[in-house]
Amino acid sequence: MNRKVTVVGGAGNVGATVARGVADKSLADVVVIDIADQKAAGIALDMLEACPIWGSDSRILGTGDYAESANSDIVVITSGVPRKPGMSRDDLLNVNYKIMQQVTEQVVKHSPNCLIIVVSNPLDAMAQAVYKLSKFPRERVLGMAGVLDSARMRAFIAKELNVSVENVHAFVLGGHGDTMVPLPRYSTVAGIPITDLMDKETIDRISARTAGGGLEITQLVGTSAWYAPGASVVEMIAAILLDKKKILPCSVYLQGEYGVRDLFVGVPCKLGSRGLEQIIQIKLTPDEDAAFKKSAASVKELVGVIGV
Repeated sequence: MNRKVTVVGGAGNVGATVARGVADKSLADVVVIDIADQKAAGIALDMLEACPIWGSDSRILGTGDYAESANSDIVVITSGVPRKPGMSRDDLLNVNYKIMQQVTEQVVKHSPNCLIIVVSNPLDAMAQAVYKLSKFPRERVLGMAGVLDSARMRAFIAKELNVSVENVHAFVLGGHGDTMVPLPRYSTVAGIPITDLMDKETIDRISARTAGGGLEITQLVGTSAWYAPGASVVEMIAAILLDKKKILPCSVYLQGEYGVRDLFVGVPCKLGSRGLEQIIQIKLTPDEDAAFKKSAASVKELVGVIGV
């Protein structure tokens, strides 16, 4: 293969799921980078040995050396630490910001023409940090959030109505967190708005569960989710490498769209070989617009803490 995807923090659950998904679909060769270089090497070797079963010719390498990632087409950043007991939100922000500084420097040095997909939390703030640090055009720095949030909403709708998830489309906008904005009017089952299929109480319950989707899994497992986040990144990678022109909700640097400027917030995006190819602007009701602005304000507060 001549395409290369590097996953930074690839020895972690999310990173390894991304690497596995890319290799399983034969989208590209994969470099798994982690400060735990021996673990990264072992995980990559295990995946490589699974490739004959998957029918994949992807080559997979695990290392702690960024030089092996040179000339990557896409770099996925999953690095970061979870919030620990006694750690304030600002403490977490500053710790992960320092990690973004270290990682971005290496990514730009070795793959100056790559696209970057940021998964590290808090997602929107870390995406903005990487964008500012890399000095890449906004088309080449994307945050993975809306694909995951929308997938969760789709799963809950399908379960509620007992229909195939393939029939269900959902859109979730705004920052990745409890201020995200599910849009029932734009969520459909076989083209039928869910507002015609469910009562308001049910929709509100699904919307609330979507917003708390990450916390629900953390409370059950004791750590953050990884299968759905990893699959969400792989969907974005496929849209880019295969030039699908697929519309997916992503966190991107807004320059006046939706009335927001100089801030990473989740909106519908067309993804293709150039990364972000178009921001799709949809009409919001006054209530939806107010919720979106509130979500953006929450992101702006986080961004202000790290000064980006």
